[in-house]
Amino acid sequence: MKSVDRYELTHGEGKVRVSLRAQEMGEDLVVCIFNENAHIGAVAIGEYDLKERRASVSVITRLGHKDDVVARKGAYLISKHTKRPSCVITGVHIGSITEKEIQEILENVDLLVKDFLNQYEQDKPK
Repeated sequence: MKSVDRYELTHGEGKVRVSLRAQEMGEDLVVCIFNENAHIGAVAIGEYDLKERRASVSVITRLGHKDDVVARKGAYLISKHTKRPSCVITGVHIGSITEKEIQEILENVDLLVKDFLNQYEQDKPK
């Protein structure tokens, strides 16, 4: 497989800007999703069962953090699409966040994951 060692993507502006960094670790993928206040809020491990043709995810969330929604969805989509194990580490924090900002961040994260998967797919040998 043609290997692009590292992926770096960003979506959004200002307070709702989020970034994604991904790197292969052997046959697995390690993905970090964060904003300017990067931290470890949640970690999700995604697996793909080739026999059952389904993805599953396990999540660990730090006390008081709500990053598990982003970590779970990212690990699920990445493992389902790539059929490889993935570890997604998320840490997005905005003080006094509004409902609108939450939605914008979730939309930006969705775009990041989709863009990453598109780039990753393009890098695979035909």
